[in-house]
Formats: sequence, structure tokens, C-alpha cells
Amino acid sequence: MLRVALPNKGALSEIASTMLSEAGYVQRRDSRELVMVDPENEVEFFYLRPRDIAVYVGGGILDVGITGRDLYLDAEVNDHVDEVLPLGIGASTFRFAGPAGTFASAQELSGKRIATSYDALLREYLATNNIDASVVRLDGAVESSVRLGVADAIADVVETGNTLKAAGMEVFGAPILKSEAVLIGRTGRTPAGLEVLKRRLMGVLVARRYVMLDYDVRKNLVEEATALTPGLESPTVSPLQDSDWVAVRAMVLKNQTNNIMDELYDLGARAILVSQIHACRI
Repeated sequence: MLRVALPNKGALSEIASTMLSEAGYVQRRDSRELVMVDPENEVEFFYLRPRDIAVYVGGGILDVGITGRDLYLDAEVNDHVDEVLPLGIGASTFRFAGPAGTFASAQELSGKRIATSYDALLREYLATNNIDASVVRLDGAVESSVRLGVADAIADVVETGNTLKAAGMEVFGAPILKSEAVLIGRTGRTPAGLEVLKRRLMGVLVARRYVMLDYDVRKNLVEEATALTPGLESPTVSPLQDSDWVAVRAMVLKNQTNNIMDELYDLGARAILVSQIHACRI
């Protein structure tokens, strides 16, 4: 069986479980369950602390896992773990922040104290950019460290920035790292079931980004219409009972759907219909 590590709690846990459910895998119903076996798909899921997932995969104990890019890089297992597939969900940015109006760039942090929960990731960045600053390792709530006198600035994962603003802080400098949920695997290994898992997850990603668009259009306008809806390989064009018309079917990006429908209607297309894609293989 393919042994897969998943986050046991938090937003990342919900994101991963939802995606795997859409990919056809059985997921736990009770958050207290630590192991879930899906015999039909020959997969065994282990629910772990997100920070520990890269350690288990890097040590070869589990085959693959879903975690945040920031978390797996901070685990310092880069020589043993590869990023197999970015999942395009759970986006966040690892950034510097300090009291409003205090800092403008990361170089101004030389000689300062920086609090973070991602000390390995921060130390690597500081060394790479020749910034001589002290790192204060905290397990959480780093936003309070400056007010409490523990640090002069912080380095933390930022999603909306609302928590920072509430603490009188603001981000500054270039992002240290752009993170998202990723599928990771042991370097040099391709366990049985991994390719199927990748295809299914990629199918979910495509299904979330695209919709199926169907419409009727006159034969003499097909070339113009299909230029608007080229599809992935090419659109499907089928004859209708009225020999002057054809039916066209193509996948289009979900966020462009209404604009394309308007352009098709203006061109002369009719019976323009949109349907969701629940699963696909590309």
C-alpha cells in the first residue's frame, strides 16, 4: 500500500482532505482518527503534525505527504525529500514584519533580533543574503514578541496580514518564500501508487480551474468561434440536424467563462451552456 502523510489539523488538513476526497480517496470522518485505510485504492493515510510530515517522508518511514512548502523546507530534509507536485492551494508568504514605519528592507535587520517559528528557513535566508542578525526561536504567536521586548522584528507566514495589523506591525522587504500546499516524496523513490495519486490530484486541479462550455454556431463562423474556445487539444465540433449549424464543446478557464460567453453570443453563437467538471485526466 502507498503510505501517505496528511496534516492532522488546521486549515491545511481541511484543504488536503477535501482535495483527496475529490480525487476519489476515502478520508476520515472523525478528527481523532490517526490512521485511515482505503483498501480499494490501496492507500493508507497517516494524520500527523504538519511540521513532522517531511521528517517521516525524509526518513523513508512514509512514502509521500502533503504539507506546506515552508514547513518541509524548514524541516531541513532537503537532501532526502523532493517536491513532487505543487497543489496550488493554501497559498501564503513567508515575510519579515516589524513595527509600522520602523524598517524598509531586510538589510536593515543587521544587528537586530528576529523572532520566528521557522528558524532553519530564516537562518538560511540570512546567511544567503549576508544579514548578520540574531534568530529567536518561538513556537507561535510571534506577533507579540516585539511588544514584549523579545525581538526587534519577526519573520512569519502571512496570509491576509490582518493579525499583523492588529498588533501594530507591517510587512517590509521582499518575500522570503512563497508557500503553498505541496505533495512531497522521498528523493529517488517512486513507490507503487504514486503516479496514480499524482494523476488524480492533477485531475482535481484541472477540474477546479476549468469548466465545460457547449454552444451552437453557424458553420461559417466555426473558425472564429473556436479561436475563442480552442480547448486543451482542440474543441469537439459535431454536426446538427440543421446542416448550416454545428455544436461545439471545449474546456475553458473558469475565471474567463462569462467573458467568453459574451463574445460567443456577440459572434452569433446560441444555446451557450456551462457545466462543471467533477473529475478529469489530462
